[in-house]
Amino acid sequence: MSHPLRSDGRQPDQLRPVAFEAGIAPHATGSVLVSFGQTRVICAATIEPAVPTWMRQQKVPGGWLTAEYSLLPYSTHERKQRDISRGKLDGRTVEIQRLIGRSIRAVIDLQKLGQNTLWLDCDVLQADGGTRTASITGAYLAARLAIQTLLDSGKIKENPLVDSVAAISVGLLRGQALLDLPYAEDKDAEVDCNIVMTGRGRYVEIQGAGEEATFTGDEFQTLLTLAQKGIKELAAAQTAFLSRELLKLG
Repeated sequence: MSHPLRSDGRQPDQLRPVAFEAGIAPHATGSVLVSFGQTRVICAATIEPAVPTWMRQQKVPGGWLTAEYSLLPYSTHERKQRDISRGKLDGRTVEIQRLIGRSIRAVIDLQKLGQNTLWLDCDVLQADGGTRTASITGAYLAARLAIQTLLDSGKIKENPLVDSVAAISVGLLRGQALLDLPYAEDKDAEVDCNIVMTGRGRYVEIQGAGEEATFTGDEFQTLLTLAQKGIKELAAAQTAFLSRELLKLG
């Protein structure tokens, strides 16, 4: 069954063009510029040879991983004021950076990280929908590159990452299930979901809501199937990227 093409010419089950560029932030331990169409995010991983105070006080073994996320002022059509200028983080920023942290922690064995903190900074250069899903997908790659540096320097003995992780958006627009929504589709979608999955196909998190609408169990299953397809393709792209970049590091 044929479907009308979307405004950008894609089929309903087609990802936007996905690209990864390593080394975008030379002072980070590992960094990647991730592009989902016109959405572009710098994901940088930095290793700090220490753990949070609460871990030391409670004598919690292993390391820690935490994430920060921001929309740069010029990333949207209208300038976004920096959080520091307003004196507080907005709720959306807090929600997304916690999601990024949870997503990467789901695939890392912190015991094997040693007494280190892995900081993941995701800064959105250009926002056109799916900034949180692009951030998660790129943050995993930045983390993997940073961890390789630790391995190569002998600071840790084993790779603590036990799986890959990626994320994608799906939604219903005028009754049609769509994969990887840009802003033009996302703003009008009746249902909007963000799905996070591991490379082995296990769910990490599902965020979904009807935007002044409801949806059926069958429609939700259609969206999950669509997300599975997209994340499988993202995982393959991550694997190909890491095969090239880790060979360079070696």
